[in-house]
Formats: sequence, structure tokens, C-alpha cells
Amino acid sequence: MRHWAFLAAVLVMGSAGCGGGTSGRTQAMDAQASPTASAASFVGEDPYIPLLKGRPQTCGMRSGRVLLKQGEDCGEHTTGAHEECLVILEGRGEARIKGREPVAVAAGQAVYIPPHTTHCVYNVDCPVLRYVYVVAPVAWANDTDPH
Repeated sequence: MRHWAFLAAVLVMGSAGCGGGTSGRTQAMDAQASPTASAASFVGEDPYIPLLKGRPQTCGMRSGRVLLKQGEDCGEHTTGAHEECLVILEGRGEARIKGREPVAVAAGQAVYIPPHTTHCVYNVDCPVLRYVYVVAPVAWANDTDPH
């Protein structure tokens, strides 16, 4: 199994776009309603605000804003056949990745969590930990992992 790096101070993302390939799966996706540009507000004190909800709004990516008060966590969960990026907007806390030591996270950082990874984010001692998550299916999720 390949070892993945999961903490980054700078996030660089590339995109092949939606429907840029010629596979049968991509052609089927092209035949469905095409996503359109949209904007969503993440201002407020709600603990969870969805920003992107997946199809038909996107090609499969989902996103939301999470607000954790001191002592709260997002609940342990797995990425499944998706990869996830957390962008820390305010505060500090810990990303706990199953099988690894906890990693301190703080405003201005991004955390990458690879597919099939159990994890949880904790606000250990800060009044508010606010972050945006972005979850997207991996290209090889229904095929074979190229690594």
C-alpha cells in the first residue's frame, strides 16, 4: 500500500474538468444535466452548512463549512472511494487519522485525506474551529487503483 502525505501548508489543485475524457462512464455523465457555476454563503453560526451537494450541481464533488466549538468533533467517518481536503479558516485543532499520530491543524492550513481513510477533526482547546471540506470521487474509484 502506498503511503500518502496528508498535511499540506499550501494546496495546489489541478483539474481535468468534467466530461473531459472519453470513457463510457464519462460519456454517460456528459449525457446527464451539466453542472453550472454557483455560489454559496458559509457565513453564520450553524455547525454545518452544505456548499456543494454533488450532482447535478457538480460532477460529483461535495463541499461544506463546519464549525466546531471547544471540545466538539465532526464525528469519525471514512472517505470511502473519495479524497477529501480540509481548508482551516479559523482556530486550531487536531486531525486524527486512524493509525497515525494526531496532527495539529490551524487557520491557513490545508489537510489532504486520501481515499479509504478513517478520520475525525477535533477542536481541542480553541473557542471556534471553522473549516471547509471538499470531497470528490477519485478517478479510479470504480476501476483499479493505478498505484
